Formats: sequence, C-alpha cells, structure tokens
Amino acid sequence: MPVKSLNIDLLPVLRKIPFVKKGLLTSTTVGAYKSVFKGRGLEFAGYRPYSTTDDASLIDWKATARTGDVLVREYIEERNLNIIFLFDVSDSMLFGSTDKLKAEYAAELVASLSYTMLEAGDNTGMVLFTDRITAKLYPNRGRQQYYAISKILTNPGFYGGRLDITQAAKYVLTTLKENSVVILVSDFINFNDTWEKYLKFMSAKFEIIGIMIKDPRDLTLPKDVGQVVIQDPYSDKQLLIEPELIKKTYEALVKKQIDEVKEKFLILNEDIFMIETNESFIKPLMTFFRKRAYKK
Repeated sequence: MPVKSLNIDLLPVLRKIPFVKKGLLTSTTVGAYKSVFKGRGLEFAGYRPYSTTDDASLIDWKATARTGDVLVREYIEERNLNIIFLFDVSDSMLFGSTDKLKAEYAAELVASLSYTMLEAGDNTGMVLFTDRITAKLYPNRGRQQYYAISKILTNPGFYGGRLDITQAAKYVLTTLKENSVVILVSDFINFNDTWEKYLKFMSAKFEIIGIMIKDPRDLTLPKDVGQVVIQDPYSDKQLLIEPELIKKTYEALVKKQIDEVKEKFLILNEDIFMIETNESFIKPLMTFFRKRAYKK
C-alpha cells in the first residue's frame, strides 16, 4: 500500500534512549555497552573505585571482596563494530491501533539505537526491505551517517509492499564483514521457511539480534465491538468477523506463532525480544541489553 506521510519524530532522540542520557557511553561505563555484543573486542585495563554515577552491573564483586573497596572494571576498546539494522517495512508493519504505526514506532527505535551506536564510535548502517531492498546504507560512522539514517527513515517512499527477506539477506551476506552485528526489526508476522533459511545463513556469519514489534491488536482482539471487517495486508482480502467469538482462538494462534519465532532464534543461539507499540521502548531495551551484558 502506498504511504503518503509518516508520523516519525526523531528530534527528541537523546531523550528517548537512556544509553546516552545516563552516560552509558562514557569512558567510565563503556563495558556496559561494549559487552552486549559478542564481536566486541575489549581489553581489560584495570580497576577503579565505584562512583554513584556508575551502573551497578559493572561492579567486580570478586575484586571488591578481595580488597574491601567497591571496584569497577575498566576496558580499552580494541576495535569498532559494524552494525546494520535489517528493517522490515512491508505492509503488515503499516498497521497501528495506537498513535504510531508499527513501522513508525520501529523507525524511532532504530534511530535512537543508531545514534547511540554512532556515539560509541561504531559503524552503523541499515537496510529497509519489503520483497525488495527499498533503501540501504552501508555501515559508517560520524554525524553525517546519522543524518543519512534519519533521512532514509523519514522517507515514506521507502515503506510498503509485500514481504520477502531474500534480497535483503543476500545483500548483507555478500557485503558485510564477518562478525558484524545484524539487528533484525520486524513484526515477524509472515515468518516462513524463507525467513528461517536466511536467518540460519546470517547466523553462521554474523551475530543476530531480533526485535519483534507488536501492536496490541496483533496480540488480542477487542471486546464488545460487534462485527468488524479485517483485511489481509498483503492480499487485500477482507473478512467479516465477530471478535468475541474467536478471541481465545486468535490469542492462542498468536502465542504459538510468537513462540515459534523465538524458538528459531533460540536454536541458533541468537537473542530476540518483543516490544509493544503502546509502551515506551526505553525500559524493554535497557532490560534486554543489561541481560545480554550480564550473560557475557
């Protein structure tokens, strides 16, 4: 479906991502961000006393117990990462029952994380895709790269279409260096054999992180609304339903589909997490990345 305009607000990006706001990218807390990625090369530089501005997850408890002082590990960065967002902008992402379409919400999330990663000195890029690549930007660094990312994300001409990951996956497989990080952003509604095949290919070469974007109506149907007409975003076929009658069946099928997608990532030892468009993405992002840093 053609998109005439987008409700994407990138101006308050610094307020939307607390990695920057809380100083998570300063030299004193570099480990909290860097340790999130498997491919990140870090060299242990030593210890320093803990301060109240530090993230408590950086405390080295063994060294603290040994010395009697609360100590934090410091790292020296060995190399920069190549990070690319593989962003599904197909028709199913152009749905929304809140004040943001899934694609609009996801675009703000991608912009926020991109800014954070560029601030950390990482090379950051993106691929917008439907059943073709609608826009691409090879990973690079610096302020101009963020301007280029913002320009792509806010262009409605890049959004809408049928879904097939093939072309986008082939692009990253043939152009990105090994040990790059691919962050796959999608609602995963049309996850099929093609998705699974290329996910395996990419996982063998890159570190993959999945971010599943869901609208509340993706997960459950409303009550007491009578009969409604629903439409398949890819075929435009319409169906008259009575939500109250199929609510439980619908929710069970949705849960099964989400669990199956998560299982695909788990089998490949890759991470995926879900965010709903009726909540701020700040807390889920922070929770997810802190868990990853802790695991590593």
